[in-house]
Amino acid sequence: MTTATDPQGGGFRLSQLIYDTRYRSITIQFVALVLILTGISILLNNMVQNLEALGRDFDFGFLGQRAGYDIGFSLISYDSSDSHGRAAVVGMLNTILVAIMGIILATIIGVIAGVLRLSKNWIVNKLMAVYVEGFRNVPLLLWIFLIFAIVTEATPQPSDFRLNDAGVADASMMFADSVAVTNRGTYVPGPVMNTGGWLTIAVFIASIIGIIAWRRYARRQLYDHGRLVPVLWPAIAILIVPTLIAYLLFTVTVGAPITLDYPELGGFNFRGGVNVPNSLLALTLALALYTGAFIAEIVRAGILAVSKGQSEAAFALGIKPSRTMNLVILPQALRVIIPPLTSQYLNLTKNSSLAIAVGFPDVRATLGGTAITTTGKELEGMLLLGLFFLILSFLIATAMNAYNNSKKLQER
Repeated sequence: MTTATDPQGGGFRLSQLIYDTRYRSITIQFVALVLILTGISILLNNMVQNLEALGRDFDFGFLGQRAGYDIGFSLISYDSSDSHGRAAVVGMLNTILVAIMGIILATIIGVIAGVLRLSKNWIVNKLMAVYVEGFRNVPLLLWIFLIFAIVTEATPQPSDFRLNDAGVADASMMFADSVAVTNRGTYVPGPVMNTGGWLTIAVFIASIIGIIAWRRYARRQLYDHGRLVPVLWPAIAILIVPTLIAYLLFTVTVGAPITLDYPELGGFNFRGGVNVPNSLLALTLALALYTGAFIAEIVRAGILAVSKGQSEAAFALGIKPSRTMNLVILPQALRVIIPPLTSQYLNLTKNSSLAIAVGFPDVRATLGGTAITTTGKELEGMLLLGLFFLILSFLIATAMNAYNNSKKLQER
């Protein structure tokens, strides 16, 4: 008796595309793809026809038109005479900046809070519980408004830094008169790149790569040979010594490669340095604290998923609690933590579009706001906006999936 999957004599026949299980799945997928593409083409054709009936064209030529509006915060040079395309790039870079800063800060807060939630100290445990439940159960938008109100209303005006008639200023700068926190933003020293500046930065980046390589070497020595290689002090030396040597060499030969531009009070505001807007500060803190509360629960669940016998066995071998957490518990917990952690990173990135609530010029405000309002290209603008978030989310998910695969159990 033959089955539908047995080799058929006489060569390939078209009936096998339906009755042979070796080809049936391919046939179904091909038909589904054709139907989906047909549906999309019909929708796009109807859209173009409707736009033509309204006297409008479907094109992206508006990106080359003059923007005509200013942007309060930009990582690249921009003025109102630039195009909508450059304004969109400014918004994209601002969104990426918020996402990166938020992810890093949320991860730090979440890991610390998640570990402290398992503390045997009653006060620490309950404080972390209040933080987690408080932030998780209040909408993110309210936290953004609240933090923005605090950093705006609870900080002095630039005029408060002036000396009054009595020769005393109502407010003073911090950190040796290098940082000024005002209701218009936080002014911090800005780096000025001189000869050799970028090369010094390259040495610093190479030092970070060297630290990663040293940590991997130390871990390999521990796992393969049972030899404990110090990590902390060598890592500090790798981070500081090469960069310090490069900085001193350039300073002696051609002058300081990197100097700082300090903010100074001039007129009615501070000049010089870098102004970190309160909108950026509030948005980043709100996103980090809100997402960090979810990450804390993910970390706590991942640690609890590791059998208690693992830590007891480590303690029986005389391993310190800190090393037990770093070498025994967390590596196993990461296999549980990483998948939901990826979802939180994606949520934080998409939630950054709430920046419009506090007036921060992200991509939602530039490309998805002012650009489509002034040009009337709502559909094109929203398509580009959705494509940007799709690509950004895809990159984050791809990186996290690669990291997740590296932490999977390696079967023999």
